[in-house]
Amino acid sequence: MKLSVIIPAYNEEKLLPGCLAKAFTALRTNTCEYSTAEVIVVDNNSTDRTAALARAAGATVVFEPVNQISRARNAGARVAQGNWFLFIDADSYLHPTTLAELLRRIEQGHVAGGGCLIALDEAPPVGRFFIEVCNLLMRTLVWAAGSFVFCRADAFREIGGFSTDLYAAEEIQFSQDLKRWGTARGLGFALLHTQRHISSGRKFYLYSWAEILQDLFRGLVFARPTLRDKTKLDLFYDGRR
Repeated sequence: MKLSVIIPAYNEEKLLPGCLAKAFTALRTNTCEYSTAEVIVVDNNSTDRTAALARAAGATVVFEPVNQISRARNAGARVAQGNWFLFIDADSYLHPTTLAELLRRIEQGHVAGGGCLIALDEAPPVGRFFIEVCNLLMRTLVWAAGSFVFCRADAFREIGGFSTDLYAAEEIQFSQDLKRWGTARGLGFALLHTQRHISSGRKFYLYSWAEILQDLFRGLVFARPTLRDKTKLDLFYDGRR
């Protein structure tokens, strides 16, 4: 079994080094005879030192010129050599315990893929409440958060990867497609929970509540046009870091 860790990154010179350091530490901690791994960073048309820092850390770097997280993830998957993919965000931190649980679920052979419950490194109380609501939705609806998605490589290819029609919530569509693929083959969809995957809470400090609520309102009330238009998704695409 070979695991490909794929990290999309757009102007992430501030947090990517920490993300990579944690990822490589988790991989070294979990080295075992049945698994090898590679780390791929997809430079999604960055204008900072993202690509250089990724290479310096020992990651393989792929360039995707179109600034869209779905395309970035798909670009990494196209060059990945693993038979399992793990997609994590560049502002998140992979814990050795989380990776160990993932490897156990893969070894058991009962799942097509899945996700992990999420925690924030720092955030105001309302931000932590928001992430708990997201975790509740993940448990209830059984879908993965975008900062941690894993799947079999053959499943990824057969369902066509992440939808390039979507600029946000693409992980929900992917989760639904992956569940259907797995169900047809007697395979489940796992939500890891032993150790939550840590994501950055920086958006709660970089954006005003008016900006956050505006994007949430658009996404909930006008979901279809909003999720297909990155100019309406400032929280993801305005480049604020």
